[in-house]
Amino acid sequence: MDFVNALVAFLNFVFIPGLAYGAQLALGALGVTLVYGILRFSNFAHGDTMAFGTMVTILLTWAFQASGIGFGPLPTALLALPFGIAATAAFALLTDRVVYRFYRRQKASSTIVVIVSLGVMFVMNGIVRLVIGVDEQNFTDGARFVINPQDFKAWSGLAEPLAIKTTQAVTVIAALVVMALLFWFLQKTRTGKSMRAFSDNEDLALLSGINPDRVVAVTWIIAAGIATIAGVLYGLDKSFKPFTYYQLLLPIFAAAIVGGLGSPLGAIAGGFVIAFSEVMVTNAWKKIATYLLPESMAPDSLLQLVSTDYKFSVSFTILIIVLLFKPTGLFKGQSV
Repeated sequence: MDFVNALVAFLNFVFIPGLAYGAQLALGALGVTLVYGILRFSNFAHGDTMAFGTMVTILLTWAFQASGIGFGPLPTALLALPFGIAATAAFALLTDRVVYRFYRRQKASSTIVVIVSLGVMFVMNGIVRLVIGVDEQNFTDGARFVINPQDFKAWSGLAEPLAIKTTQAVTVIAALVVMALLFWFLQKTRTGKSMRAFSDNEDLALLSGINPDRVVAVTWIIAAGIATIAGVLYGLDKSFKPFTYYQLLLPIFAAAIVGGLGSPLGAIAGGFVIAFSEVMVTNAWKKIATYLLPESMAPDSLLQLVSTDYKFSVSFTILIIVLLFKPTGLFKGQSV
């Protein structure tokens, strides 16, 4: 029974949180790799795009909640999410028209556009903080658990109860649906094929009659939509705080680079690699070890390699190692 208890504890503290966090990072990295693959620059404003979309979704969620509108056992934020996606896509298109289009027509180097995206990042960060404030916001409602720990404990008779939060289940299911739809869009639709052709060879795509403005607009709409979904899912699973989304830029870019910048499949794989690395290194393994080891060998310390305060150092370390030894990533994206 101790082995089963250890397995349940592993699921509770490592596997399920890592799976949910990995899905969130994978979605974030998909947006980054999509912009990089088609528009040819690293969008440093992506984290704050997530924050902007989440902010709009939270404001509408509060309005729905105040009006008595809910979504049953599911979070009300899912009802507000389409409006958040629309607002973020509109803002991304406006930013492209006002800012990025000028540098694209001037054929500015990617380095200059990256610096421009830093400016956009600070503007978006300021807007989010001005509108919703800097404090932590919790907007989760509906049923808290899919598998209630007390019910599981009573049913199984185990000392360790299994708990799966609704937000974790929603995160994984939503991420799978979004990933499947994105791959279907890129592989099967005419617009998706145009985007892939534009990414592979821009000059040849233009000679083939592909409209570059349409490709750019669709890219921004998809990237903004994915960023909003990733941001809302992260906020539901944990909480919303503008500065946190700024910090998420590191693990998201690490995920994209580990998988291979420009490779959607690599972005997904990189997201889970980074997430499970962070969770496993920062997890306190004392409880699991106590179940597995004899009582005389039970550990006194937490058996935690790195404090959760320094979890982003794990992403940074992995990023440096990949850039040094395999700069094209696991799936051979473009070298950075």
